[in-house]
Amino acid sequence: MNWSNKIKIQTILTLFLSSIIFGQDSNIAFPVEEIEKKLKHDEFEIFRFRDLRFEGDIGKRVILRYPDKKDLQIKWRRALSGGHAFNNAPRFEIAAYELQKLFLDESDFVVPPTLARGYTLESYKSIEADADPTFKDPDIVLVMMQYWLNTVTVGGEVYNKEKFNTDPLYAKHFANTNIMTYIINHQDSNEGNLLTSTDEKNPRVFSVDNGVTFSSPKSNRGAKWKHIRVKRIPKKTVDRLRAITSDELHKKMGVVAQLELVNGEVKSVESSANLNAKKGVRQKGGVIQLGLTTKEIRAVEKKIKYIVKQADKGKYELF
Repeated sequence: MNWSNKIKIQTILTLFLSSIIFGQDSNIAFPVEEIEKKLKHDEFEIFRFRDLRFEGDIGKRVILRYPDKKDLQIKWRRALSGGHAFNNAPRFEIAAYELQKLFLDESDFVVPPTLARGYTLESYKSIEADADPTFKDPDIVLVMMQYWLNTVTVGGEVYNKEKFNTDPLYAKHFANTNIMTYIINHQDSNEGNLLTSTDEKNPRVFSVDNGVTFSSPKSNRGAKWKHIRVKRIPKKTVDRLRAITSDELHKKMGVVAQLELVNGEVKSVESSANLNAKKGVRQKGGVIQLGLTTKEIRAVEKKIKYIVKQADKGKYELF
């Protein structure tokens, strides 16, 4: 057995045992609040840093080692200059993760934990020596981190119509994912970006690679699930979507991440007032804000209202 396979098996085994010990499901080993803290604030050692798809890929598959032995495997992508580019849009990735919190319970999340971490350019050079700063004056590197899902299917037809009609749990998870991909206008919602848990007892369905969403231009890889294609959706989800107010949506989605240069280090901090609601990436000195623009939030609100209206008209079977 080669070293790469040994690491993979060791990582999967560690996550599996963690899910048993800490009472989480088989897909996400720890409570999301703990994962968020580890990725945002805690110190870690980079154990493995590997190109994701091809040599030189800006996306990386990374294992982070922590003193408490609760290691994390993540997708790591450094943001390009300005903090927003096609298919490299941390604010869209994080907004998708944060948006689901308004209408889904943690056990039903369809986007794995996704957030940002910042570094001074000087400190980041020890990770990627040839990196350029995402922001200048001061020089800051922004990284998007997303929890890596191991026990999921990859490739093939993600939607199993027969299972959807006979397995209520699968139907709930898949319908919630389809609702999510519709609300965020997922322009890259092909089969490779919708993943189904291999756990038959809890067949969760996840949407990953959520950067080509909201106001993003279209992808040439397919946008199959940017429309609601299922005929049955959970009543609980509709009720919670109905309860979301416009004020809440603008408040929560206007700023989804904020970083600040403090004593020579870039820290994730609590969100302050929106620096510029017309922009999705904002910088004021050493403060960096990511969020949706007013126009993008209004588009989300419109889609939420459409789902509720169609449900009230009886266009979907509620279960």
